[in-house]
Amino acid sequence: MGTIDPTIQDKINQWLSPEYDSETVAAVRALIDQDAQTELIDSFYKDLEFGTGGLRGIMGVGSNRINKYSLGKATQGLANYLKSIYKDTPIKVAIAYDSRNNSQNFGRLVADVFSANDIQVYLFDELRPTPLLSFAIRHFGCQSGVMLTASHNPKEYNGYKAYWNDGCQITAPHDTNIIDEVNKIHSVSAIKFTANPANIIAVGDEIDLLYMEANQALSLHPEAVEAQKDLKIVYSPIHGTGITLVPAMLKAWGFTNVHIVQEQATPDGNFPTVIYPNPEEEDAMAMATQKGAALDADLVLATDPDADRVGVAVKNTEGNFQLLNGNQIGALLTHYVLESKKQADSLRPTDYIVKTIVTTELIRQIANNYQVTSYETLTGFKFIGEQITKIGDQGKYLVGGEESYGFLVGDLVRDKDAANSCAFLAEMTAFYKTQGKSLFDVLLALYQKYGFYQEKLVSLTKKGKAGAEEIKEMMVRLRQNPPLTLAGISVTEIKDYQNQVATNLKTGEKIAIDLPVSDVLQFITVDGDVISARPSGTEPKIKFYCSVKEPLPSIADYKEVAEKLDQKVNQIMQDII
Repeated sequence: MGTIDPTIQDKINQWLSPEYDSETVAAVRALIDQDAQTELIDSFYKDLEFGTGGLRGIMGVGSNRINKYSLGKATQGLANYLKSIYKDTPIKVAIAYDSRNNSQNFGRLVADVFSANDIQVYLFDELRPTPLLSFAIRHFGCQSGVMLTASHNPKEYNGYKAYWNDGCQITAPHDTNIIDEVNKIHSVSAIKFTANPANIIAVGDEIDLLYMEANQALSLHPEAVEAQKDLKIVYSPIHGTGITLVPAMLKAWGFTNVHIVQEQATPDGNFPTVIYPNPEEEDAMAMATQKGAALDADLVLATDPDADRVGVAVKNTEGNFQLLNGNQIGALLTHYVLESKKQADSLRPTDYIVKTIVTTELIRQIANNYQVTSYETLTGFKFIGEQITKIGDQGKYLVGGEESYGFLVGDLVRDKDAANSCAFLAEMTAFYKTQGKSLFDVLLALYQKYGFYQEKLVSLTKKGKAGAEEIKEMMVRLRQNPPLTLAGISVTEIKDYQNQVATNLKTGEKIAIDLPVSDVLQFITVDGDVISARPSGTEPKIKFYCSVKEPLPSIADYKEVAEKLDQKVNQIMQDII
């Protein structure tokens, strides 16, 4: 075998020691015998860290992989941290898992480690969506929780989303403090793998019922649902956990004509009908939209494996199904909630909405129109959840979301919630259908009123250690040599969230950014275009977000303006990447 960095080699040697089980040792030896240097380096060059979505990676052997030991170490570190914070309080955690390969076994493993640390565990006895875990943490009064999932990543991945006592994914300072505790564990012998069954309580569908009842109480127009109860809805869980909750939720709200995409109804971690189980992808939505077209449905919905993201397709002005992007879905939900509250005369001065820094400005414009405060957070729904917790009783959260297809109406949980979103999307469709409008009609009306916002996301995948270094170099290059024009349009402002400063390129004025440090750059043009560059916190990718805007004089101008904006976006992306 060729030369491997001594630090990496030391880690490889450690995993060959007797403290690791024979199966693990054999897998490492197999990689060595195959001279699989790239895989060995990628598997051992670092330890998995908490990102915007927790612990996430490819399953396999190694410190940079999801396996018994990386999950055990993370859980032991979290257990140690919980005990240091809650010294005189009995500690409770909740654990759930999705349909991914090994998720159920990993869920049991995590429960075993917590129980061995004398922590009471509420373990779901069957796969359930992520938002239900957030709800359960709050319901049971837990101090923490863990969801075993890699969200919408490819089948090779799994992950570990850690939650705090508010049902929100762990944020600062707890995230780094937990990592510190994890890093103190230098030996497998420090991980308590031997379960104490007395500390593990099984959770059944009783939580489902409580969750659905609480959500139904949030309904804004039950009369519209009653009038359109036969609304034709197509739904796909894309082989994930949504099948356990979304159909039941829609039924509980009163919808009687829901059609499941049967080819994708069975939970399956191999996701056999799609390349990526991500409702952001046209391929993942294809079966659902085809069924929608065949049935002449009113609404097409699909959720990702852990059912916290939702994809939507609606009929456009030509009667063909068109996928909505996350910005469009978020804008529609925001408008529907705020307009409904206004009509009911129930908007209050302390009401607010939340969006992330890479999510469309259209949402802020809608909130401003209703004189509702809008807050902006870093990318990752955990920051939205954190904002809800921080404001507490000083305000009322109504709706929020992020461009990556994650939304939440009401504050029953502290994470994005596809089941909750599906119910409101169906109700919204029913409400507008009673007025003779489709969701696409409403979207075009929003564009006429506030401006036609067109967004595009380009993700560049850069795998392994070499890829991580390439992404880092790309961000360094953009900081050292930022573009001064994009698509021939002058850049007037650069926001650097890592250095926490916004610079006006015309005046040289610098303004502090009042958000936590994050490796994100934003370039704002004289036209108000916003282009963001951000390494993903959960995938081996660097992401470029572009948002441009033009007036939409009339509905008849939609296609012409859309084409113009498309050309502009494509030119901007060519200039920056």
